[in-house]
Amino acid sequence: MKNKQHRTIILVLGALAALGPFAIDMYLPGFPAIAKDLNTDIAHVALSLTSYFFGIAVGQLIYGPLIDRFGRKKPLVIGLSIFVLAALGCALAPSVEWLIGLRLLLALGGCVGMVASRAMVRDLFPIKDIPNVFSTLMLVMGVAPIIAPTIGGYVTATFGWHAIFIVLAIIAAAVLFAVARLLPESKGPDASISLKPQAILRDFTSVLKERSFLTYAVASSLAQAGLFAYISGSPFVFMEYFGLSDKMYGIAFAMNAAGYITGSQFNRLLLRRQTSKQIALKVGVIQFIAAIVLLFGSLSGNLTAVGTLILLFSFMFSLGIINPNATALAMAPFNKNAGSASAILGSLQMGTGALASAAVSYLHNRTLLPMTGVMALVTTLSLLILGSYHFYTRRNYATTQLCEAKA
Repeated sequence: MKNKQHRTIILVLGALAALGPFAIDMYLPGFPAIAKDLNTDIAHVALSLTSYFFGIAVGQLIYGPLIDRFGRKKPLVIGLSIFVLAALGCALAPSVEWLIGLRLLLALGGCVGMVASRAMVRDLFPIKDIPNVFSTLMLVMGVAPIIAPTIGGYVTATFGWHAIFIVLAIIAAAVLFAVARLLPESKGPDASISLKPQAILRDFTSVLKERSFLTYAVASSLAQAGLFAYISGSPFVFMEYFGLSDKMYGIAFAMNAAGYITGSQFNRLLLRRQTSKQIALKVGVIQFIAAIVLLFGSLSGNLTAVGTLILLFSFMFSLGIINPNATALAMAPFNKNAGSASAILGSLQMGTGALASAAVSYLHNRTLLPMTGVMALVTTLSLLILGSYHFYTRRNYATTQLCEAKA
């Protein structure tokens, strides 16, 4: 693969993977305006975020077998077309109930990019290069949460919240054009892959039986659920609790997204000295500490806007390191059914994120505690899983070495 082609593929895959998250982050600054216009409150508007997470979780399970059976590009074209139409529908939503339903449809279209991008990385690059490729991919993806809330804030202030979804439709149409013209087909149709429910279930079961996949998929999903708890709770925390304007909120959100990007690129340096498994565990401890300090700060009532931003930046920096390593470790055992593995991984991440988002909305009590409490809980569970698996593999390795020595 030539360098120019390599960069083009990474750019298009990054845009595909970023489209779903972009649709999350861009409309966050518009929450107060949406609530006012649709005669509801921010907590009910946040349910459109939960429905989006649910749609991504379910949709990825649908697209996984499809991209293994029909190749990567045809499902991409169909899904992106659905996204464009659903985005235009959101712009015309007459009530919060319509918005919640249309955001579900938006997710069902957009999530195809998340599934296909992970599978195509596995198709196109050697296993040893995948952690670095995912780190590079996250540099492209990371631009979305930096610019999306800022764009959303300015679009809302200038044109109103409806225009946010029109802009999303235009962006998705541009990505669709790039996929059709610039992205090669990395895996053609495979008639041996059945789309019968029993065959799909058997395929999914075989993926879940892989211990390393299950470990890193669940651990990364829990770690990332803290991100979704933050996304769901941050509009209230920054704009109502701390009193930031929608534009200032966009800047604050962008700062934390920058932490995610910085972490993903710092990971490339760490990979020169340590393995992905070692890095994920060590950085998981840092993420845990940041979440616990946030929790106790919320309980004591001593958190300031600046202090909250610093701790959230640390949390996001850690996640930017954990995510590419855990994703690479989860996807490494698969080749033929990489689409199904990618679908299950993405579904677990988004399903856990949807639960975290719903918990923050359900527990809403006009304090910081729902957001920080959920972040602390999922991060603790993630670290426990990573630590337990690290201990298990080291013990098995030691046992194997001892048996070989005796033999």
